[in-house]
Amino acid sequence: MFTYSTTGTCSRQIQFEVVDNKLHNVRFAGGCNGNLQGVSRLVEGRDLDEVIALLEGVQCRNNTSCPDQLAQAVKAYKKSVESKA
Repeated sequence: MFTYSTTGTCSRQIQFEVVDNKLHNVRFAGGCNGNLQGVSRLVEGRDLDEVIALLEGVQCRNNTSCPDQLAQAVKAYKKSVESKA
C-alpha cells in the first residue's frame, strides 16, 4: 500500500495499491466522500500513465484538486519505484 500526503485539498491523504502497473484500492482520507468514491471507482484497474494523463491539472482550489493530487501521488509512486531500481 502506497501512502501519499496531499497538499492544498480537503482530503489529507491518499492510499492505493499497484499491481502490474495498474491502480487498485484507491482510498482518500477526508474530502468529499461521494465524489472521491466516484474517482476511486473510475480509476480502478487503470494504467498508471493513463491516470496521470486523465487527472493531472484538474483544478478546484489552491491550483489543485483531489483528482490532481491523485495524479501527483501516482507520479510520486512511480518515482519511488524508479529510485529503488
